[in-house]
Amino acid sequence: MTSKLLIGSFIAALMMLPMQLLASDSATEKLNIFVQTVVTFKANFKQTVIDPAGNTMEEAQGTFALERPGKFRWDYDQPYPQHIVADGDRIWFYDVDLEQVSVQPQNEALADTPATLLSGETLPEDKYLVTDIASEDGMFWVELSPKDVESNFQTVTLAFDEHGLRQMIMKDSFEQRTRLVFSQPQENIELKDDEFVFIPPEGVDVVGESGL
Repeated sequence: MTSKLLIGSFIAALMMLPMQLLASDSATEKLNIFVQTVVTFKANFKQTVIDPAGNTMEEAQGTFALERPGKFRWDYDQPYPQHIVADGDRIWFYDVDLEQVSVQPQNEALADTPATLLSGETLPEDKYLVTDIASEDGMFWVELSPKDVESNFQTVTLAFDEHGLRQMIMKDSFEQRTRLVFSQPQENIELKDDEFVFIPPEGVDVVGESGL
């Protein structure tokens, strides 16, 4: 759960971007434009978790949606269904197979994550050391290292092409890497009114203060 939450909170700060991105010539510029211009976003994703030795530990896929400020959801459909929904006040974790829901206040759950980028009020450089990385794959790569030495992740690396964000790699404090690859992105679209509303299904266990 923790790894998925960290990924979710970080990527919730980022979206496929408007035309200003095409004019920028560095990954840092693309990132700064990115976090200042997001509104809504929806895409498919594939996720791979890799151990320090380079072995694949886990693969998953599903869909992601975001609405600024502070709302996002991850719907994992493979290898087994899970849902993470942030409604602006709480974060809900629903494990379908276990028939269990856990819920936390959103500000507490995201306290040690990059979710502050959601606000768009500060640039990434305010909280992260940002470094452009040379690349031969035609994409613009940028690495973010938290200035807070007690953060529970080491780096987040992002890859942009001329259209927007294409990959994200997060390395945690145990040297484990999680790679996300995005496809079929839709930006600044109208989302359903109940996109970020979560109501626990009847009969499931709920752990935490739901406020319902």
